[in-house]
Amino acid sequence: MTQTPNIDGVLIQWGDRLFYPGNRVVKVKPQPKLGDGGMRQRADAIRKRIEATVVKRAPQVMVKVTGGGRGMLAIAAHFRYISKNGRLDIETEQGDTVRGKSAVHELGEDWRYGGSLIGEEGYRREAFNIMLSMPRGTDPLIVQKAAREFAQTELADHKYVMVLHDHQANPHVHISVRAESMSGRRLNPRKADLQRWRETFAEKLRGYGVEAEATRQATRGRDTSYPDLWRLKANEGGRLRKVRPVNNSGAKARTSREEAIKGWLHIGQALAASPDARDVKLAASIASFVQEVSESWKQQVKSQNAANGYRRFEPEVGPETCR
Repeated sequence: MTQTPNIDGVLIQWGDRLFYPGNRVVKVKPQPKLGDGGMRQRADAIRKRIEATVVKRAPQVMVKVTGGGRGMLAIAAHFRYISKNGRLDIETEQGDTVRGKSAVHELGEDWRYGGSLIGEEGYRREAFNIMLSMPRGTDPLIVQKAAREFAQTELADHKYVMVLHDHQANPHVHISVRAESMSGRRLNPRKADLQRWRETFAEKLRGYGVEAEATRQATRGRDTSYPDLWRLKANEGGRLRKVRPVNNSGAKARTSREEAIKGWLHIGQALAASPDARDVKLAASIASFVQEVSESWKQQVKSQNAANGYRRFEPEVGPETCR
């Protein structure tokens, strides 16, 4: 028996844990079966994602739910905000493009009566506001095209509008989607849905030749929490009454990071034993990546402990077993 099937098996076992969490609801093409070359295909797909993460450091897409309206007052206000009061083009789910104050008003009326009646104010969320973003330097028109295809895939059967913002540092698209679908089902995005949305958006961008990834923070060795957009706006306007501290140092986050590093170490060991020079080179990149992540994590923990006045936790992982 050759070593390659064993190496591919390790890549699939641990790569799935790193890149495809078990609680994710996936709308993708069926995975190739393990026989008839299927294992090699799946392992090669993992190799590409590893290279994008630890070698190319491909830009990570951002897909974020920034809020939503509980009535037409809030929904119409968001329409005006994302369209700059009608000065920017608004694209609908039917592919029509409209502009102007009167068009924004007509869209609001269409939403009000396009399904269950939406009152001026209500108790339940009638729309979700989504933002899809890429780093500075990405072609805004490609971001717009990828966002359009994302919406057609993930928001089918819903009314939605989308507007491109290319006047700021990061090109991004605002999407407002009616919570109730045309068949009467209600949208209720959860964490697993957001991760799937990120992967769909990244896939659409790659289809246009843009390097884009949707890797989880724990897999990338990152620990960043971004404040909600409404909190930023409220804080800028002096309307935020209470500041909620962000804490990513809890047991759950720590366990996720530990599991991710464990996965990287297993994959690094397998690739280092490969007869393929490309695998060995990738193993060396993983070793450097794990070392970088481990040092960053240790520094973060020390800073947190110093701020809290005690020594709480020291990670004891390193890249040496990848070599």
